[in-house]
Amino acid sequence: MASNILSLPFRKTNSLALSAAIKQYISSKYEQHPDMFKQDLEVIDALRRDAVHVREPHTSGVKKIAAYAGQLSWMGGKFPIDIGVDFTWYSALGYNTERPVSQNNLKFELANILYNLAALYSQLATASNRGTTEGLRAACNYLCLAAGVLSHIKQEVVPEMRSAPPEDMDDDTLESLEYLMLAQAQECFWQKAVMDNFKDASIAKLAAKVSDFYSAAGDWGIKSEAISSEWIHHTTAKHHHFAAAAQYRQACDCLEKRKYGEEVARLRDSIACVNEALKEARYLNKVVLGDLNGLKNRVTEDLKRAEKDNDLIYLNPVPPKSELKTLERAAMAVSKVPKEISEPASFIGDTKEFGPPLFAKLVPFAVHVAASIYEERRDRLVNTNIIDELEILTTKIHDTLRSLNLPGSLQALEKPLGLPPTLTAHAEEIRQADALTRLQRSFSDTAKLKASDDAAFAEGRELLQAESQENERLTMKYGTDRWTRMGSRSAATKLYSQVDEIDGYLKSAANSDSLVLTKFRECEEMLRVLSSSDRDIGNFVPSSRRAAIPRNLEGEVSRLRNSLNEVSRLESRRRRNIDTLREKSKKDDINSSMLAEAARLEREYPSQTVVAAHFEDFFERRLTKYDADIAALKSEAEEQDRLTHQLQLANANFVAARKGDTSSKNREQALQKLENAYFMYKEIVSNLEVGRKFYNDLARIVGRFRDGCKQFVYERREEAQMLESELSLPPLASLSMTTPPPQVPWTYNAPSTRSSVSGTSSNNNNNQQDIPAPVATRASMASPPLQSTWNPEMGIKFGGPAAPTNQNIAGAGQGQAPGQGNNTWDASRGFKFG
Repeated sequence: MASNILSLPFRKTNSLALSAAIKQYISSKYEQHPDMFKQDLEVIDALRRDAVHVREPHTSGVKKIAAYAGQLSWMGGKFPIDIGVDFTWYSALGYNTERPVSQNNLKFELANILYNLAALYSQLATASNRGTTEGLRAACNYLCLAAGVLSHIKQEVVPEMRSAPPEDMDDDTLESLEYLMLAQAQECFWQKAVMDNFKDASIAKLAAKVSDFYSAAGDWGIKSEAISSEWIHHTTAKHHHFAAAAQYRQACDCLEKRKYGEEVARLRDSIACVNEALKEARYLNKVVLGDLNGLKNRVTEDLKRAEKDNDLIYLNPVPPKSELKTLERAAMAVSKVPKEISEPASFIGDTKEFGPPLFAKLVPFAVHVAASIYEERRDRLVNTNIIDELEILTTKIHDTLRSLNLPGSLQALEKPLGLPPTLTAHAEEIRQADALTRLQRSFSDTAKLKASDDAAFAEGRELLQAESQENERLTMKYGTDRWTRMGSRSAATKLYSQVDEIDGYLKSAANSDSLVLTKFRECEEMLRVLSSSDRDIGNFVPSSRRAAIPRNLEGEVSRLRNSLNEVSRLESRRRRNIDTLREKSKKDDINSSMLAEAARLEREYPSQTVVAAHFEDFFERRLTKYDADIAALKSEAEEQDRLTHQLQLANANFVAARKGDTSSKNREQALQKLENAYFMYKEIVSNLEVGRKFYNDLARIVGRFRDGCKQFVYERREEAQMLESELSLPPLASLSMTTPPPQVPWTYNAPSTRSSVSGTSSNNNNNQQDIPAPVATRASMASPPLQSTWNPEMGIKFGGPAAPTNQNIAGAGQGQAPGQGNNTWDASRGFKFG
């Protein structure tokens, strides 16, 4: 049934099992079994099924849609946006209502559901009995709620989608629809004011605001790709209609206040506005057109009366329109976001309207993210700020020992025959660890991790390159004037910046891998000796001839040995501290504390969604447990400096006492090479462990980058297909008007009376002769008109034989028929028959 207000149609969707995707996500991402949430999984499917099947304007549908939307909002704190299911929806407005749009996006689902809630409110308003004040009040409220939901979608939901919205949910479309709902709500209030016999001045203010709302709706609708031309014509007509109504009511107020000249001026402006609205008559339904014609008749009658009274009685000057005071506005319609939508958490609970919160026992996704952030921050603090600094100090010790040729020079002197105990212990450790095999396996594993990261990165980069090439090809095909969408780099700035960032990571890691491999090649031969039997090592280490240490050297050897032992004890204690710190970090399980903190946040801020940023203070407090370890670094470095300085002095005295003795030089060199190889092995193991962790961490970054590239390319290809389909439509300029197939033509012979198409003769010259009434006769079939394509330069020509005269059709009053004379119709003359 035709109505003088518009309602939004529902968006359609395909049925899907949301529970299956949630179950799969819980299985893969959480340490909880999905069977724990069997009832919740059934409820979410039932909620979606009930919500998407709301197709009639009934108040029961409001709760069904709002309950599903509320639970979706709640679940946003438990799950990420891309939960793993493609939600498919069809646009409700525009020219692509049969083309589905799919996104793996919970916010996309929420936006579509809320759009249907706005549509339901608008349809409830249309279905209300607006013949009564109660019905008008209800319709006005429903329309304000519809505007509020649309505003909420635009301001809160679409920005969080992190992807392009459907074409009928862009900012221009939502703005137009919101103003349309407000205009219609204001119109209902205006109608109620008329029904309740408000003062004319008040009704004028209400009508002026209705006009403003419709004007804004039309302006935004023109910018939108989804608002149809019929709706734009409707809002344009309504804008002029209520401008006319406002002036008419203000004219009535002027009459009451005896401002007769202003009354006439405002009635004239009202008629002008009505005539502007009637220019859209061909696009309007009969109800809107009837309202306009009714207003025009009423204003016309009042204007005749006002002009007559003023001309004959009051004689007040009629001011021009420019001098009329602008009408005041009274806005009674505002966008009202339902509390169920703005604060869904307050409706979720065991005894509340939307039922208990779904997946309440599941660790919130924000907690999951926050725990990952804490673990990353903790590991960076422990490994980078503490352990790496301690390892650097240990490396300095080894460099110092290597530069002093220790402990090889001391071992060669203390034990000229056989193998020193420390070397034997190191060799046994190398054999037990199967050092060479372990290192080669670690190199191989690291290479595999690197290759996997390289492949994922290359895949993502190739996707971006392919998309960029596709966009360039389409730009060249259609030209920059027609292909106006954003360039690839501008559309994916973050992804392209990640390309350079990840490429830098991989190059830096490759350099580090090369250095570690070079270090291994340098000590590989000595490690083979250390991993052999004690006999083979003894064969490698030559014996010296000295059997006893001279008395003058004995004291220096003792002091050097004591200093070396202190440095060794420092290094051993440091290794134990590092192992203890790693164990402490490993046992630092934050999950239970995070859940308690999340529960506290939810209690204190029930209307606020918990996000990872809310745990920053908690992180700071938690990480203070490592402050003592950080503080110990300074004392550790100071003690090492003292011991190495002491060792250097003792070694200098030792070397001075041995000056000129070269009896054990070859043995010293062999022992030192083996000791250096052992320490090099320990460093390489540490380097490979760091590299393995680096590539594992990088794998997550590269994986997210690749997935982001896939999503971006998919969305861009969908967008390109839509744009290509629009550009493939024929341009309006190519459409032509062709004459219909040949029909039997008619000619008109004129007998007696005169008449114009308008039904009046007021525009005819008084000296024009009477024109006979037309009588139809069948013309000859000899020469049917030829088909041709019409263009505006040709003018409009009429059939029939041409008379040898230059008079146009307006000369029919002097005895010429319309088929005679010049066959081109002059639009300024109107239609006349003769």
